[in-house]
Amino acid sequence: MTVAAAATRTRAAGPPPPARPARRRWQRVGRAGLPYLLLLPAVLFELLVHVVPMLVGIFMSFKQLTQFFIRNWSGAPSAGLDNYRFALDFSNVVGQQLLDSFWITCAFTVLTVAFSWLLGTGAALLMQDPFRGRGLLRTYFLVPYALPAYTAAITWEFMFQRDHGLINRLLVDDLHLFKQPPFWLLGGNSFWALVITAVWRTWPFAFLVVTAGLQNIPGDLYEAAALDGAGVWRRIRSVTMPQLSPVNQVLILVLFLWNFNDFNTPYVLFGNVPPPQANLLSVQIYDTSFHSWNFGSGSAMSVLMLLFLLVVTAVYLVVTNRRRASA
Repeated sequence: MTVAAAATRTRAAGPPPPARPARRRWQRVGRAGLPYLLLLPAVLFELLVHVVPMLVGIFMSFKQLTQFFIRNWSGAPSAGLDNYRFALDFSNVVGQQLLDSFWITCAFTVLTVAFSWLLGTGAALLMQDPFRGRGLLRTYFLVPYALPAYTAAITWEFMFQRDHGLINRLLVDDLHLFKQPPFWLLGGNSFWALVITAVWRTWPFAFLVVTAGLQNIPGDLYEAAALDGAGVWRRIRSVTMPQLSPVNQVLILVLFLWNFNDFNTPYVLFGNVPPPQANLLSVQIYDTSFHSWNFGSGSAMSVLMLLFLLVVTAVYLVVTNRRRASA
């Protein structure tokens, strides 16, 4: 075929057809929507596990839901705000128990968060500088956090036994601090047994978070502080703690929410009926719902606790953000 003939055929065929704009548009949409498609299973799982049960609980709080309506719980008669009035009426037995458990939960949460943060931060600061065996020691520190909650609580339950527990063996037989072995799972000591168990379970999480935060602090800040003559405590106060402020803000909030909602620890330690000194709010709600068979009142108590946690979280974030902005 001659060159002139090939050119004539090319002109006759015309220019190549343009790319389809619709196909390009779908390709752009596919690329933009891929992240949302990947997030869809997590969103659906979150809706199924948290959001839907929460909405059902709010719906149940406005119902007179007792054991007589378990088969048809959606058909239980409406209670309006009676369940909330009943829970907040501190003149009756249920309201007084709810108020007492609320104050006990607040004291338990404050002590657990404070000791967990102090132990976690102290251990992280001690593990900051490299030394031989540091990795192995860090692994040992994380064992309580890695254990299942029930395993940890059951272990401490055996250790707190009056006659054969390790705690009384150490205090009475070895250290001779008590003449008679005290009861740790009854009476006033039950509150401290609960705090000790919760701190042992949660302080490794604080250690892990603070350790991660320490890795992001530039070493130049410590060198400059050392050149200015700052000692160890001055460097911790002037360099470490301000740099850890965003980490501590999230850490303290998470520890507060975890411990305020803690149900596994008191339930495993004390069973269905904990001592009055260790009756946390979550156990009180469980008792109202599944022992008294008053699911409507139990749901109302759960909603009240949710509202309280939302208010505390909002106030805490506003205060800490303003303090960080003014610093």
